[in-house]
Amino acid sequence: MSLLEYDFMRRALLAALLVGVAAPSVGVFLVQRRLALLGDGIGHVAFAGVAAAFVLGTSPVLTALAFTVIGAVSIELLRERGRTASDIALAVIFYGGIAGGALLTYRAGAANNALSYLFGSVLTVTDADLGIVATVTVGVIVLTFALRKELFAICLDEDVARVSGLPVRGLNLMIALLTAVTIAVAMRVVGLLLVSAMLVLPVAAVQPLTRSFASTVVASICLGAVLSVGGLIFAFYGNLAPGATIVLAAIAVFVLTSGLAHSRLVGRST
Repeated sequence: MSLLEYDFMRRALLAALLVGVAAPSVGVFLVQRRLALLGDGIGHVAFAGVAAAFVLGTSPVLTALAFTVIGAVSIELLRERGRTASDIALAVIFYGGIAGGALLTYRAGAANNALSYLFGSVLTVTDADLGIVATVTVGVIVLTFALRKELFAICLDEDVARVSGLPVRGLNLMIALLTAVTIAVAMRVVGLLLVSAMLVLPVAAVQPLTRSFASTVVASICLGAVLSVGGLIFAFYGNLAPGATIVLAAIAVFVLTSGLAHSRLVGRST
């Protein structure tokens, strides 16, 4: 039986494809700036937004989006203060998000509903959800392409970019905001606890095999799309959890490409 016979699977496949494209588009800048765990922290804040939606009776995606935007701006402003000064404050935001989310979820009596956002529930994506995901994906692609030179410059060296006259703070905030909105929509596919993996792993998997930043961007987006759609198809026929399957597939590809890169390095040195 073809999985395309089901309306929910057609929506799920399209949502997975869109997230697979959007996540690495932002993740490539996080990896370059050594902020791979930023997505994890914003994911904690997004959980508080989901839980608040349960209490308020609002849209979990839109409420999580509002929370992640506020959280991302706060995190970026704190990060500017320097690592030593901001570490504790950042920890308060990260753990406060997950603790606040747990408290509000318990208050709303929505523990079962929360699981679908923590671990993903791509099979329940609605047409409205799909519209939000598509809008965010298009916005992410357009902005990262339009600002690719400026964003690459601050990833390469913030000080040089600042001396060159680039608005470093604004560009840093842009990356943080793009990360926030991507996480808010990606949580329906892989879940808040796993969303950071889709931001980072496709990029980390192709980076050892690519020779330029542009090729890394293109290859990571292609790999993210293949992993998301392929993982979902495998999960459907294997009766597995889609989010976990997608992330484990990404880890497997990362291990494989890392091994290939290591083999090439050893071969050249002998």
